[in-house]
Amino acid sequence: MLKNLLNLIYPRLCVGCNTLLLTNETTICSKCLHHLPYTYHWKNHKNDTTKKFEGLLPIEFGISFLYFQKEGIVQEAIHKLKYKGKQEVGTILGDLMSAEIKEFIINQKVDAIIPVPLHPKRLKERGYNQVESFGKAISKNLNITYNDSLLIRNVYTKTQTQKNKDSRQYNKENIFECKFQESDYNKHYLLIDDIITTGATLEKCGKAILKIPNSKVSILTIGYTQS
Repeated sequence: MLKNLLNLIYPRLCVGCNTLLLTNETTICSKCLHHLPYTYHWKNHKNDTTKKFEGLLPIEFGISFLYFQKEGIVQEAIHKLKYKGKQEVGTILGDLMSAEIKEFIINQKVDAIIPVPLHPKRLKERGYNQVESFGKAISKNLNITYNDSLLIRNVYTKTQTQKNKDSRQYNKENIFECKFQESDYNKHYLLIDDIITTGATLEKCGKAILKIPNSKVSILTIGYTQS
């Protein structure tokens, strides 16, 4: 009775379509799960994500899990993950992706998962890194170390609405920095983020990671923005 009462006061809604979740549904309704726009990048090395970095960043592989479409399921879900504190979105998407890419990642011999970092000021404002739950779900399912201290962001940038004002500052080469030691040498790092659009942020992060001697870097994101 108490559970039913709580559901009336605080209804459980799907993060993709905002409909009421059924008793056996969690976070995302069955209909939205069925209609998730998978990219299947892990089945094609010459995919959109890999091509994004050709000539810019030497990556071992690039994968985006879902296509990010305006006003679509993925946009709704990631908006709630990023701005509404729905970190369970990252967990369920990380669980789903782990099941799809497990064999592929095992063959690639990834040593550690590295999230694109937030500046400490942004982290304090938001309270969490939006890719943390996604990365930790993959880390747990695939038994790969999650390391959120190796890569740091030195420059604080404002929201997307202030992007033009921040562009000169963002173009600085040292916006991201790797704090590494000898034990970090000779490893394959999987750099993760929520959405890939231009790829500029991931490119800068990847270049910072590749300053580690004999390191390799690959890229994994939740969504890929279709033009």
